[in-house]
This record gives sequence, C-alpha cells and structure tokens, in this order.
Amino acid sequence: MTLADKVTSIRLLLAPFFFIIYLLPRFFPSAFAVIPPPDAESINFIGVAWTVPVLWVLFLGSEFTDLLDGYIARKRGEVSDFGKLYDPFADTLTQLTYFLCFVIDGILSPILFLAVIYREFSILLIRNLMLKKGIALGARMGGKIKTVTYIAAAGLALLAASVSRLGLSDHYYRIFVIAAAVVFAVSVVIAVISLFDYISVYNKTAGSKN
Repeated sequence: MTLADKVTSIRLLLAPFFFIIYLLPRFFPSAFAVIPPPDAESINFIGVAWTVPVLWVLFLGSEFTDLLDGYIARKRGEVSDFGKLYDPFADTLTQLTYFLCFVIDGILSPILFLAVIYREFSILLIRNLMLKKGIALGARMGGKIKTVTYIAAAGLALLAASVSRLGLSDHYYRIFVIAAAVVFAVSVVIAVISLFDYISVYNKTAGSKN
C-alpha cells in the first residue's frame, strides 16, 4: 500500500467506531438514561451528551482523510489503479455506515437508504466488469458530486442527532431533520443519475472491445 492508501484505510477504521458510539445508547439504554429511576441505585447513568463531540471528531476526521489521501496521491505521484478503486470503496462503506445510523434513529428515510444501497452495489458490479476488461474505473464527476451531497446530508443528520442528544429545542431538531431529508433526497437523485453515467461508460467500453 502507498501512503495515500494507508490514509484511506484510516477511514475504514473510523467508520465502525462511529457506528458503535452512535448506537451505544440503544444497546445500553438504561446506562444512558438522563434521569435514573428511584430503584436503579446500581446503574451508572452517564447520559449521551458526551457522544456528540466524539461523533463529530470521528465524522470530521474521516472526511479529512478523504481530502488528505487524494492530496498525498497527487503530490507524491502515487495515483494507482488500486487507489482508484480503494478510495471510492472506503467512501461508500463509510457513508453507508453513517446513513444506517441515521435511519435507525429515524432521521433519514429507509426507502432512500435502500436506493443508495442498490446504487452502490450496481456501481460495484460495473467496476468489477470494467476490471475484467483491464480498466480500473475511478470516481467520475457525477460520483464526486454525489459524494459531496452524501456528506452534506450526513452532516445535517448528525446536527439533528446532536441537538437531540444535547437536549436542545425540538424546533432546531425538526429543522435539521427536514434539511437532512431534503439534501439526502437530492443526493439520491444525483446518485441515480450518476449511475446511468457509469453504465454509459461501461457500454461504450464494451462496444469498443467488440
């Protein structure tokens, strides 16, 4: 692995930690209750507010590695066929982890999340088919735009979750939920459009090989 690929790997390590920290209150609800019941003297009630800064560090740290690995690859001349496939793979796995957390929490739509899964697995199939032809198909412009909107949707959803966990006004929570839902819907539309772009590239490549 190149240095850029190792930085990409950090993103893959941070994703499961985000998942665990985010869902800890659901795994152990009694231990995270804000107000303990009178008969729960032996339970350690620690609240959920501490998860907010941790989740933001994991989220922002992960997205920073996405910028850093590309910079390092270009700066050091380490752009490779492996990196072209590994970087979008890490992006997809990380983003699906975020979205799953927010779907479980009721912030994002499970139907749109399913559309995202279908799209990403379709892209995976196309990349594998291209690889059989000796071509490493990296992220295209539509895919890059999709990634930006994915990150925006995840950021807004995390803001909504943060407001809820900090016990702030429900008004702000609803605003961020609506904003996250709208951006997520837009991102899914962009993702589907970009899928047809990838299919077009594959068809042209397949035609040129015949």
